[in-house]
Amino acid sequence: MAEAGRASFPAVSETDIAWLGTADMVEVDRVMVDDLEIHLVQMMENAGRNLARLTLDLVAPSTAVVAVGTGGNGGGGLAAARHLANAGVAVTVCTTRTVAAMGDVTAHQFAIVEGLPISLADDPPPADVFVDALIGYSLVGPPRGRAAALIEASTGYRQVISLDAPSGLDTATGTVPGVAVAATATLTLAAPKVGLRGHPLVGDLYVADISVPPGVIECFGPAPRFADGPILRVLPTRGLGGRASGPSAEVEPMGRPPVRMRGLNGPPQRRRPAARSPRRRRPGHRER
Repeated sequence: MAEAGRASFPAVSETDIAWLGTADMVEVDRVMVDDLEIHLVQMMENAGRNLARLTLDLVAPSTAVVAVGTGGNGGGGLAAARHLANAGVAVTVCTTRTVAAMGDVTAHQFAIVEGLPISLADDPPPADVFVDALIGYSLVGPPRGRAAALIEASTGYRQVISLDAPSGLDTATGTVPGVAVAATATLTLAAPKVGLRGHPLVGDLYVADISVPPGVIECFGPAPRFADGPILRVLPTRGLGGRASGPSAEVEPMGRPPVRMRGLNGPPQRRRPAARSPRRRRPGHRER
C-alpha cells in the first residue's frame, strides 16, 4: 500500500444540510430521471468516480476488493472499480449474483469491467481496502445469501469504505435487521440519509455530488454546496463544539410532498400527495 496522504476535503456541519429519508431519495431519483432526464448511468458514473477518488485519497491502496450488488449501488461500485484500476490499483470485484440478475445499467458497467484488467472472484482476497457497494437505500429486511457472506467478509479488512450507506444499515431508521458492514468511511450520495446520522457503523461521513441540482434537494432542506469540490466531509456537531447527534436524536425524514420540476430552469413545484397510477419505468431506471 502506498503511503496515504492526509486527505483534506471541504467540510459542512451536519446541521447545515438536509437529511433525507428513503422515500425522499426515491422521489429525488424519480425527478432526476422522469422530469430532468438525467439518467441513472450519469449519476452512477459520478458516484463511482467520487468513490474512487475518496478511496485513493483516504487509503492510497495498491490493492482493493470491490463488492457489488445488482442494483444502482453495485453499478456505482463497478464504475469505482474501473476508476481505481485506471489509477493503477490492482482491483478484484466480487458480485452477489450473476450478470443476468443485474439491472440494465449495472450490467452495462459489469460488461465494461469484464474487458479491463480487473479480477473477478467469488471469495474476496486480502487487500488494502474493502469497498462496499452491495446495498444502498433499498434495503428490505436482513441481507441474505451472497450479500450477507460478503458483508461478513468485510470484517477481515482494516479499511472499509461504503457507498451511500454501510450495507445492512437501514437508511430510514438507522436499524440493523441482520448483518451489516462496519465502515471506516461512508460516501453518501447527493445528500445524507437520516439513518446514517451519528451511527457508529458509518465511520467518517462524506457526501458526493452526483449531479443532482440544488433545487431538487432544497425541497427538503438546505442542499450541500459543492463549489469547492465534489466531495464534502460531513462534520458532526460534536466536532464543532456542540452536542453529538445520533440515532437516539429521533431524526425523522422531512415528509414533504413529492416534487415536480418544471423544466431545467423552472422552480421546483410541489404537488399534493395523491394516489398515482403505476408509471412505466424507463429502461435502466432501477432502485439503489
